[in-house]
Amino acid sequence: MATRINVLFIFLFITTFLNIFNINQARQHKNPSSSSSSSSFLVLALTKSSVSLPTPKSQTQERIKKPLESSTGAVMEPLREVRDGYLITLNIGTPPQAVQVYMDTGSDLTWVPCGNLSFDCIDCYDFKNNNLKSSSIFSPLHSSSSIRASCASSFCVEIHSSDNAFDPCAIAGCSVGMLLKSTCLRPCPTFAYTYGEGGLVSGILTRDILKAQTRDVPRFSFGCVASTYHEPIGIAGFGRGLLSLPSQLGFAQKGFSHCFLPFKFVNNPNISSPLILGDSLLSGNLTNSLQFTPMLNTPMYPNSYYIGLESITIGTNVTVTQVPLTLKQFDSQGNGGMLIDSGTTYTHLPDPLYSQILTSLQSTITYPRATETESRTGFELCYKVPCPNNNLTSLENDAMMMFPSITFHFLNNAALLLPQSNSFYAMSAPSDGSVVKCLLFRNMEDGDYGPAGVFGSFQQQNVKVVYDLEKERIGFQAMDCVTEAVSHGLYQSS
Repeated sequence: MATRINVLFIFLFITTFLNIFNINQARQHKNPSSSSSSSSFLVLALTKSSVSLPTPKSQTQERIKKPLESSTGAVMEPLREVRDGYLITLNIGTPPQAVQVYMDTGSDLTWVPCGNLSFDCIDCYDFKNNNLKSSSIFSPLHSSSSIRASCASSFCVEIHSSDNAFDPCAIAGCSVGMLLKSTCLRPCPTFAYTYGEGGLVSGILTRDILKAQTRDVPRFSFGCVASTYHEPIGIAGFGRGLLSLPSQLGFAQKGFSHCFLPFKFVNNPNISSPLILGDSLLSGNLTNSLQFTPMLNTPMYPNSYYIGLESITIGTNVTVTQVPLTLKQFDSQGNGGMLIDSGTTYTHLPDPLYSQILTSLQSTITYPRATETESRTGFELCYKVPCPNNNLTSLENDAMMMFPSITFHFLNNAALLLPQSNSFYAMSAPSDGSVVKCLLFRNMEDGDYGPAGVFGSFQQQNVKVVYDLEKERIGFQAMDCVTEAVSHGLYQSS
């Protein structure tokens, strides 16, 4: 989630600080704009390629293939899996420059690494060690259509989170007379944008052509960032606000869906996760099999996707763990609810609920604890599981016999039985006939401010998630996302 800075003094202080240290990075949410567009839809491909499984101690911010045409005229373009997120390719500029960015439902702003010579990521050790610089950088000088946004632009007002449309131009140095006459067109001031786990970006709001297969956005607004702190790759914001990618593509009042492939397909160039935008995905025959829960609205974060959690069932003996009220409603300041966020890897639950789940699982699992792995990784529940012939595939096929099932019960009687691999995950390759699997849930810290919990992308793998923006609801259906990818032409045999 993003926190934006409105006070002029703070803004100038941060801008000065960033200029000194060459820092540039941040994030945000806003209200959906009403947009009229055709009833067509886009099918994009999300891809994921990770060098290693991230652990809680890393605290790194969690975030494509050539498009294919479907028989319905939809456009297919891959989401590629990178580290602990999913990448989408944006084609920006004249001529188009392909830039890969994280798909993030937890923010609005789309920003790309910018630089005519280089892009600098401060304190991004994984970024440097894993050579992630190969993901492309946008060069404004090499685009004949790139311009800096004006301070009078509604997007400039949006990115500065201003309640007064005059504020950005006042910061830019426009006189009162020019403000009243709307004659000042100075550039939009530099913005600062922060992320929940310490990431920071600062940049300039830029406008250029975005080519999205079946449609172009001639004046697409995005952040042009030359250096960042803890944010190695750009972000495509899929939140509910004016700046979000769905909003600027004309789908703000329609919706989108995704089906994330599991971790085992990381670095597989032949298959990608489908991402679909448009109203065709909301037709009755496609939504009848989904479990829908209403979106919850909070004035504190109006552009984020919140849902309400009623209870969690452990195992088949219907052991129901009741959840605190804060996970299904907001307090007077707008804190609470469960944020659903593709930019956060693991699901976060507050205490005492989190501890109750650990206790319930421990009481039913008989495998020996892998305490060394727990200490090393920070995950709190790890087990050493027999793995005959060190064959992890056969073990996964028999996964339902290994651990008790976990079912999330959301508001409106929407139930999601997590695929087994979405709870316990193998931390390394099997050896000596066994493998260590850990529960990939996290304890929610500082749950008194902001969301009370987060439903992360790892628990959304092999689940079709539909964001119905018109009816303000989110639908779930557990499924094999490989089959879904194949049905959309996003699999290529090697």
